Amino acid sequence: MASLPEIRDFDDPTYDPMDLDALSFGRHEDPYPLYHRMRAAGPVHEIGFREAVGLQDKVFGGRKSFCVVGHDEVGKVLVDPVRFSNKAYGENLGRAFGQSITIMDPPDHTRWRRIFQKIFLPQYVITWGETIVDPVVDDLMSAFEPSGRADLVAQFTHLYPFHVIYRQLALPERDIGLFHKLAIAQTDYVNMDKAVEAGEKLGAYFAAIVAQRRVQPGDDLISRLALTEQDGEYLPEDVLISFLRQLMNAAGDTTYRGTSVLLTALLRNPDQMEALRQDRSLIPAAIEEALRWDGPVGMQTRMATTDVELGGVSIPAGSMVFVLAAAANRDPAVWPDPDRFDIFRPKKPHFSFARGPHMCVGQHLARVEMTRALHAVLDRLRALRLDPDRPPPRLHGAMMRVPDHLHVRFEPR
Repeated sequence: MASLPEIRDFDDPTYDPMDLDALSFGRHEDPYPLYHRMRAAGPVHEIGFREAVGLQDKVFGGRKSFCVVGHDEVGKVLVDPVRFSNKAYGENLGRAFGQSITIMDPPDHTRWRRIFQKIFLPQYVITWGETIVDPVVDDLMSAFEPSGRADLVAQFTHLYPFHVIYRQLALPERDIGLFHKLAIAQTDYVNMDKAVEAGEKLGAYFAAIVAQRRVQPGDDLISRLALTEQDGEYLPEDVLISFLRQLMNAAGDTTYRGTSVLLTALLRNPDQMEALRQDRSLIPAAIEEALRWDGPVGMQTRMATTDVELGGVSIPAGSMVFVLAAAANRDPAVWPDPDRFDIFRPKKPHFSFARGPHMCVGQHLARVEMTRALHAVLDRLRALRLDPDRPPPRLHGAMMRVPDHLHVRFEPR
């Protein structure tokens, strides 16, 4: 296979985007009391999300904005792309990622999403679990199993979904570090010039890879995306490259957070962890409860296309509408005692993968990765428990949640 052009670093190579969480997503240890107070006062509030949680907003600040916290109202917004448009993302994601399906509305969104859905069907995704996900999990766990202790965030959950993506894309080993740096930087909306620069450099890099794999296709995800058609249509170049730009954040970062929250919740509730050891059929319920209880993306953004009334509040056309899925997922009218993690809850749909036409196209892969990771933890880390000599895990973040560390002990292998 022909060699590829080298991926280019930032013009200022000293720029480091790897600690964006505090700046972009906040260090809130528990935003849910705020969400409960807001919901008790009404399902819709005239305030921007970042203002509501005490963060600076350099993208939407100054725009008329509303937060939606009621369960029913969140559902109404997410299933109505006519009155609540995803073009809201054009002012942040669109500037870095380009013509992503995330910023499209029907009919364009529907047209191109069909191709992505064709590739991410459950029957295809499950094969990636065996050929890609399991080998990555094995490589990472083998490195710390002999010690009998680990930081499951630093040594496992923060690594494995990104390593899965590297293998899916068949990236050259030499490019992985810089690729990750550029991909993460695309969400630095406090330094928007860096986000745009990262998107431009990843765009040039992926354009070269796509051109090569159209001529010499393999069994990798880029080749499949470039060569899959629906009704005689292929993905346009800009839509394909935008999807590849977004993959690290949309698939890798969210799966890392979701898996970290799942393991944190189970280790804090050892009786539920033991129940999973005894009955693996409970694993799907555990994953869905973790996604409901503290999902990886707590807020989604829309723009009102027309004057509309929602939850008794008038929202003018052009307003930003911040949909707090995290608040809706803990509505006590739907989930009694909603702040409690409980894998035995009756099954009800949550909003962590959105809903409606923009429901996450990668949700099946995310569930496969979380399932495989949890099976490996249960199979390989016997007598797993929190490390009593290290600080307990603390979830943080307002929009996107994760623990910094998850220190554990287990029987060495």
